[in-house]
Amino acid sequence: MSDVREVNFDGLVGPTHNYAGLAHGNVASMRHGGLESNPREAALQGLAKMKALQEAGFAQGVLPPQQRPDLGALRDLGFSGSNAQVLERAAREAPQILRAVCSASSMWTANAATVTPSRDAGDGRVHFTPANLQSSFHRFLEPQTTGRVLAAIFRDGARFAHHPALPATPAFSDEGAANHTRLCGDHGEPGVHLYVYGRQAFGGQQQPRRFPARQTLEASQAIARQHGLRDAQAVFAQQHPDAIDAGVFHNDVIAVGNGPVLLYHEMAFLEEEKTLEELRARMATPLIPVRVPTQAVSLDDAVSSYLFNSQLLSDPDGSGAMTLVVPGECQENEAVWRVVQDLLLGGNNPINDVVVKDVKQSMRNGGGPACLRLRVVLSEAERSGLTGRVLLDDGLHGDLAAWVEKHYRDRLTPEDLADPQLAEETLAALDELTRILEVGSVYPFQLG
Repeated sequence: MSDVREVNFDGLVGPTHNYAGLAHGNVASMRHGGLESNPREAALQGLAKMKALQEAGFAQGVLPPQQRPDLGALRDLGFSGSNAQVLERAAREAPQILRAVCSASSMWTANAATVTPSRDAGDGRVHFTPANLQSSFHRFLEPQTTGRVLAAIFRDGARFAHHPALPATPAFSDEGAANHTRLCGDHGEPGVHLYVYGRQAFGGQQQPRRFPARQTLEASQAIARQHGLRDAQAVFAQQHPDAIDAGVFHNDVIAVGNGPVLLYHEMAFLEEEKTLEELRARMATPLIPVRVPTQAVSLDDAVSSYLFNSQLLSDPDGSGAMTLVVPGECQENEAVWRVVQDLLLGGNNPINDVVVKDVKQSMRNGGGPACLRLRVVLSEAERSGLTGRVLLDDGLHGDLAAWVEKHYRDRLTPEDLADPQLAEETLAALDELTRILEVGSVYPFQLG
């Protein structure tokens, strides 16, 4: 059995978790904008999911949240004075900007970066490119800190390679691993990389009409080049524009892959058969497509339940069996739950177990179990080369849960974001967190 394992690095939900409705095209985020959130519950729900998977034998890591509110961004936009004065003026003159600089959206680490394992890269290193997230202001603020965090944890230059985020322009709009899937046999075997894009910047392909397409073909191609992938290792497929218009803002809302299995909705790809044919032609292991037809699950049900934003994981025993980790909303939707029981568990595929997890605080902002994690395939030597205390065990989980209970509020409204005390609480919490995780100084306030 190979010593190569996929580690899911989940993003800790930040202390400013709120429902500001910032993400245009994300139906859940738009629907819940302005409601009261519970940051403490959100963070504990995320930790509970991590702990359950770690106890089941899956490799589980942790990534810290961003520094929020981003007072530096407010000052760059012309708000001046003390922290309290900056927050007060922003709340009065530009409340939507204040909400943006307080967003806890980095919890969805599927958007943090795109990762290529050392097994696939020409130089034998694990490659990282932080996503530029230029499609929305609140996420555009993330890449610099994300890059510092990844470089702090994956520090060994002999094992890990870090690339700059792509130019933050519409032509190279990049949303990270939410639009990238690696398909293979065992995780240690060579993989084929499926990059899914919504539009072509320098071309005239069909595009969505209602909501924006966030990933470009040009961005996906640039990342493949950065990571040294050959043409035979990559497939580029366009997401179906009708799916984007239905609220499928990332490919991981309509498809999920693991090993040789690709679980997808029939409306996932504009050219379904061509995409499957290209994958089959490049993969050394036979592709196992698991297709969910619209007749069984409508696009609306797919978006509301986040069936495809589930985690598909290879069981730790090396048997080839897989576990699907779904949000509770799947169980609450009769049509979706029927598909889970009949098509997935009862079908001719490796999925033999379904685990239901409550991540409602995240779901209300449009992020399910798969949004909350960045997948990093690592050998035993690469895992031993990580810097910091970021692989979850009982001790780290206990310390993080206690940290959340100590620092997080149990209610937060958009109006609370102007409270200067919240900003002070957050900085104190993050300073303590970097000591718990032993990652050093990664935040702007720590770097001066």
